[in-house]
Amino acid sequence: MAESNRFLCEACGQSYPLDTREWRCGCGGLLELDSWPAFDTECIDPDQPGLWRYRSLLPLDPAWEPVSLGEGNTPLLPVTWGDLSCLVKLESLAPTGSFKDRGAAILVTALRGLGIERVVEDSSGNAGASLAAYAASAGISCDICVPDTAAGPKIAQMTAYGAEVIQIRGKRGYAALAAWAAAAHGAYYASHVYSPFFLAGTETVAYEIWEQLQHAAPAAVVMPVGNGTILLGAYRGFSRLWQAGLIDRVPRIFGVQAAACAPIYGAFDQGRDSIEPVTCEATVAGGIAITQPARGHQILAAVRHSGGAILAVQEEIIGQTRIELAHRGFHVENTSAVAFAVLGRLAETFLQPDEGPVVVLLTGHGLKS
Repeated sequence: MAESNRFLCEACGQSYPLDTREWRCGCGGLLELDSWPAFDTECIDPDQPGLWRYRSLLPLDPAWEPVSLGEGNTPLLPVTWGDLSCLVKLESLAPTGSFKDRGAAILVTALRGLGIERVVEDSSGNAGASLAAYAASAGISCDICVPDTAAGPKIAQMTAYGAEVIQIRGKRGYAALAAWAAAAHGAYYASHVYSPFFLAGTETVAYEIWEQLQHAAPAAVVMPVGNGTILLGAYRGFSRLWQAGLIDRVPRIFGVQAAACAPIYGAFDQGRDSIEPVTCEATVAGGIAITQPARGHQILAAVRHSGGAILAVQEEIIGQTRIELAHRGFHVENTSAVAFAVLGRLAETFLQPDEGPVVVLLTGHGLKS
């Protein structure tokens, strides 16, 4: 796979080898993987743990040794929320406490296979913690640039894994600029936003839900959205299942933002195909406080194609919802709570009676907050 696969720019078609240090095309376009295995249920290996049961369905060289901490196979539990019966996918129970472990496992497996020895990433918390853990497991040196507003427990988690944490004063975007500068001086930019290997890992959440529902698709999937890596992963994963004839529809995808920082909601609500940067107010949902998501146009296209929507929720409701979830036994960070905060609105406006199961992703553990 490594010899035949390559990156292609989605905008201009320029190709790059897998070991390139370019993390986006010279034209500014996003890079995508050119070659994927055909989706064949015979390739699912029930003897492999967690998401590695899908290894043969992912764009990984067979010679690359997996870098694993036990990610995947998170529970799917029934919950009644108001008048809505739904299923909650507990991504908060991943090894480092967030869904980011799906992407980090696949990304770091590829990086070690390609001989990468030092990586840098920018993150407000969860992605950096996940990359730090998997890089440590792989023996790869790791630097994480974080905004100085990042949560203390997340910084402590990155540091515990041995990463060099560099706190950047000012806007969240300044941390990205610092990471790009480090990448220009030799480090590999292991971005959860830009790397197609990371997105390949997040697709596995769709495969798991499909198997947990006895080879069926839910009617809808609801999740927080900032940079959109779990949203795009779920959409792409269910799309592959549909293209393989294994489900009769792609679930409707609903992404939720904090109203204090909602550029994707604004673009969706105004019918635009691209994101315009916004000035964010302070929000407790810091994990999705992204002013201009790089994959915004892909997020909008995925949500519209699925028949879903982007919604926004006010600060006071986010906090109330997090407390109510904790009183149900689900201790999650505020960023996760935004998905449950809109369920009443979804049931009233978007969902039809007896349409089918609704899956809500709880993306990050409350111990990180």
